[in-house]
Amino acid sequence: MGVNTQKAGIRLGYHNHHMEFGQIDGKLIYDVLMDQFDPDAIKMQFQVAVISLGYKASTYFTKYPGRFISAHLADWSAVEKKAVPVGQGIVDWKEFFTAAKTGGVKNIFVEMEPETFKESAAYIHNLAY
Repeated sequence: MGVNTQKAGIRLGYHNHHMEFGQIDGKLIYDVLMDQFDPDAIKMQFQVAVISLGYKASTYFTKYPGRFISAHLADWSAVEKKAVPVGQGIVDWKEFFTAAKTGGVKNIFVEMEPETFKESAAYIHNLAY
């Protein structure tokens, strides 16, 4: 019979927005937070919409393996400068889902306008990864 030596307690989740991709004293706020957060106590939900600022989720999944519990999907058109259905923008979704495994992502959420949801769901459903 084994003994569970894990600490009992509450795990928190943190969902980023665009502000965490600003800088303070030359350091990216997101990286400062990741350095400060206890990886055993705080799991991350990555907001993929920060691709509009030039930051890729796959970079952070690889940089901080096992630190993520979920991802919040979005896609971005660099030409139109607006959110578009998943699969019609600049996010490399095969790269994303490969790196998500490294990051520890267990849950995926899609939040967008109703008129783009159907196309996004169809793309995700048909994506082989």
